[in-house]
Amino acid sequence: MKRGAVRPGTAWALVTGAGSGIGRCYALRLAALGYEVALVGEREAPLRAVQAEIEAATGRRTAAIVCDLARIDAAEELIERVAAAGIEPDVLVNNAGIFSFCDVLRTPRERIERIVLLHDLTATKLCRHYAARMIERGIGGRGRILNMSSYSLWMPFPGLAVYSASKAYLKAFSVAFAKEVREKGIRVTAVCPAGVATDLYGLTPYWQRIGVKVGALITPDSCARRGLRALWRGRRCTVPDWWNRLWIPLLVLLPMAILRPLRRYTMKFQK
Repeated sequence: MKRGAVRPGTAWALVTGAGSGIGRCYALRLAALGYEVALVGEREAPLRAVQAEIEAATGRRTAAIVCDLARIDAAEELIERVAAAGIEPDVLVNNAGIFSFCDVLRTPRERIERIVLLHDLTATKLCRHYAARMIERGIGGRGRILNMSSYSLWMPFPGLAVYSASKAYLKAFSVAFAKEVREKGIRVTAVCPAGVATDLYGLTPYWQRIGVKVGALITPDSCARRGLRALWRGRRCTVPDWWNRLWIPLLVLLPMAILRPLRRYTMKFQK
């Protein structure tokens, strides 16, 4: 069997932000490994499309749960609805995200709240609940949690303050939490991709294709494949593509003399 595979229909995976992009690819890959998949997203139509895609390609059972996770009680609501559906996930993928490129003083308070609630509070609550359930159920080494952080945590640049800080929390939490639950057989991985060809950044499909061709972006499926590989291997943190890892020390040390002209150029993209 492939690494991470299960006997078809014997285990569930829960994927948030599963209606498009990387979340869709995580769902498809987990279904191909034998998992039945609970798809969570804010809009019903994309979830139904992914449901049909999974069922046509693999025959795996799926469940679509429409839920806005950027709310203070969102985790509790999702947990209740998943339990009511009789689903006990062996794999949790916290993938849902909100991108923001805007100075803090220009960012609406509601957007700040939604980013922090989604990336940090909801993800933390889901990790706590489902890790505890995995331990109670005695599934041992099968319990897996993957949290989608971001390469931007090493890029505390103007315009990215809220987004990169929220992702820095998620990475730090994931690494520490992984150490806490490792002796219980649960593995936790933070995935920190750089540019990925999705709609998250507001790029048109044309520029996404150009980005992939020149190597500035990776495809959502490549990101999902590498993320799951790190998860099955028990890695606490992974940065897809080795060349991105080489830049981390330089990004952290970039002086304002370089950032200032870059900031002047990118101000027109803030929104």
